[in-house]
Amino acid sequence: MATPHINAEMGDFADVVLMPGDPLRAKHIAETFLEDVREVNNVRGMLGFTGTYKGRKISVMGHGMGIPSCSIYTKELITDFGVKKIIRVGSCGAVRMDVKLRDVVIGMGACTDSKVNRIRFKDHDFAAIADFDMVRNAVDAAKALGVDARVGNLFSADLFLLSGRRNVRRDGKIRRTGRRDGSGGYLRRCG
Repeated sequence: MATPHINAEMGDFADVVLMPGDPLRAKHIAETFLEDVREVNNVRGMLGFTGTYKGRKISVMGHGMGIPSCSIYTKELITDFGVKKIIRVGSCGAVRMDVKLRDVVIGMGACTDSKVNRIRFKDHDFAAIADFDMVRNAVDAAKALGVDARVGNLFSADLFLLSGRRNVRRDGKIRRTGRRDGSGGYLRRCG
């Protein structure tokens, strides 16, 4: 049944959803890589599609910018549409010197300066981590393809673009791999 943010029906989404932030990137992924594609969501311009990839049903949907938007879509996909796995695809800002442009980063955890986790978990800190098997499978797949993937923690900030060089240098020193504005929200929901 449709929700306030997703106008799909149960069964419209696959159990695995790829989620870029940009809904137009979701459309591009669907049109480029999936067969038998159909649009399953268009509420507020947040496009979602389902099709097949090598015979497997896969969905792709944007999640917008920031933790609040990301949290809304991941929550509804999991609780209202039966989605089992969400894989974030897209870009992040590198903060370590060994992470170069176009490197693959696999986020195994996310920390945040947002209060979103303290609100949800009644003023307790929450270590948002990804499902270990999914991380291991992503690392193994990257190795099989000859891709040198970086695995590490991500940082999401409410003021992503205003966080300053000092904070980026600090992130690198404490081995954070990248910055992604929604990571604290989708790992909190999915991890």
